[in-house]
Amino acid sequence: MGIVKAQDLGSTAREADPPPPGAVRIGSGAGFAGDRLDPALELAQLGHLDFLVFELLGERTVANAQKARLNDPSVGYDPTLLDRIRLTAPHCSANGTRIITNGGAANPLAAGRAVAALIDDMGVDMPVAVVTGDEVLDQVLATNPLTWEDSQPAASSEPRLASANAYLGASGIRRALDEGAHIVITGRVADPSLYVGPLSHSFSWSDEDTDLIGQATVIGHLLECGGQVTGGYFADPTTKPVAGLDRLGFPYADVSRNGDAVIGKLAGTGGAVTVRTCTEQLLYEVADPGAYITPDVVADFNGTVLREDGTDRIAVTGGKGDAAPVDLKVTLGYLGGWEAEGQITYAGPRAMLRAQLAADIVVRRLERIHGYEESELSVEFIGAGASFRGLSEVTDPPEVRLRVAGAAQSRRRASAIGAEVEALYTNGPAGGGGARTFVRESLSVKSCSLPRALTKVSVIHADELIDHEEMSDDREV
Repeated sequence: MGIVKAQDLGSTAREADPPPPGAVRIGSGAGFAGDRLDPALELAQLGHLDFLVFELLGERTVANAQKARLNDPSVGYDPTLLDRIRLTAPHCSANGTRIITNGGAANPLAAGRAVAALIDDMGVDMPVAVVTGDEVLDQVLATNPLTWEDSQPAASSEPRLASANAYLGASGIRRALDEGAHIVITGRVADPSLYVGPLSHSFSWSDEDTDLIGQATVIGHLLECGGQVTGGYFADPTTKPVAGLDRLGFPYADVSRNGDAVIGKLAGTGGAVTVRTCTEQLLYEVADPGAYITPDVVADFNGTVLREDGTDRIAVTGGKGDAAPVDLKVTLGYLGGWEAEGQITYAGPRAMLRAQLAADIVVRRLERIHGYEESELSVEFIGAGASFRGLSEVTDPPEVRLRVAGAAQSRRRASAIGAEVEALYTNGPAGGGGARTFVRESLSVKSCSLPRALTKVSVIHADELIDHEEMSDDREV
């Protein structure tokens, strides 16, 4: 397969002007694991980027990746990572663009080996480096801190603590870039740190200059969710219309040495970059704008100013920060038991009444035959206000989808939930259809804090990845 161009996928994006003299242009190639691929191709080919960032992790994402790795040591990195590299690396190599990604997920070493082999096969010259140190299961088991959610010891016996990943900061990324890497792959790194790393590398910013690191964190937070700052997740057909969401362009930022930035997107792509889209993203998942805690800095967004600087261009200034926290956040993954569900749809007259009857049948049978307590089961009527958890209810909807879910210690017992729902086809109310069932090993996620001093960040380059199956570089950042 040859080099894919944006035009091959029907893109109408137009080439950007180069960044202003002295500015660094950094683009968002993904905002989550399931994000689209074509907007990153547009940026790689037409954006005149210095850096392209793929942010691919959520809290449950990395825990699920750890679960996959337990079953197969060769996996555990983001399954879309190679596709993203295959699509963008030829353009990035030609344009002098470096790639940074946390797509290593639970297995950044395996991801590094796979990416190094891929670009070698493609004939692309982009040195690869991997940042490790986020896996802290041994440290958590040794110190047994209390979890944030319930103040219980993290290393409880049931369910089994299977993984622990600390949110690392930008230091490993910066070092990998300093040492010449053109593709940097990490595991769990705080989302804004994916941007702080290349910016602090480019401008030689010190970690002690907390206002610059705070402003870089503002920029990273604006870009980290990809299309959300260009109108995705923001859009509403009536109150906040956004044109061209089917061809939504992803954002980039032109950043000056003093930290001032302009957020933009490629002309010819869908979406919009406005003060409103940027304001919503700035406050997204932020509890306290004056103290947004990251591994690099406690950022202060209160003085941030967003100002129009032309069509689809927003100037960003005023971010500040205080010293980085002593402790790091850790995502804990627990395995134990099985979870299952069954769904079936009822439509037409008395759909709600039939769905309620079906639910009663399933619950009674799960109690009598399979030993469930009603409190162990979750029953929802999708389409009749289920999302509002009883605060709003539609009394006579034309269509209802019944969902029954629950958990059990054995797969066999958990499977009974879906089996009883599926049996409604011929043993329940009239007109049931579209039944679906699934069973999966239960995975729960909690958080705790861990002293930064207990973590050790290492950078492993491609030659070490190929020669050694296990990490052999003990150098600290």
